[in-house]
Amino acid sequence: MKSLNLTTQRQAVYDVLRESHDHPTAAEIMNRLVEKGYNLAYGTVYNSLRYLTDKQLIRELKLGESASRYDARTDEHQHIICEVCGKVDEVMTEVPKDWADTVAGETSYVIHHAHVVFGGVCPECQTKRKK
Repeated sequence: MKSLNLTTQRQAVYDVLRESHDHPTAAEIMNRLVEKGYNLAYGTVYNSLRYLTDKQLIRELKLGESASRYDARTDEHQHIICEVCGKVDEVMTEVPKDWADTVAGETSYVIHHAHVVFGGVCPECQTKRKK
């Protein structure tokens, strides 16, 4: 078992992430901490996110945006991003094993994991477009 040093600040950041289902950025996490009455420096939040990521309690998502997003779900799953509003949702469908085998054959890599990011238009934005 990994040795954990969950300071009050790290625990607060972790709690905000576990309560979030929208894959927030560091800035959004900061705003939620302020709403809960915490007054943490940006550096503390970023360092806490790095620590929690290194300990594999959370996942950092680099989804082609300028800012990383964070996810408290660490089980294998994929993501889909709305190309209109930027909303990120989880996709629980597994990556087919034959994809990984094909990629391994093409690249000569040993594949340890895959993270597929889909792009599309979410139901809310589809409705707005029809109006």
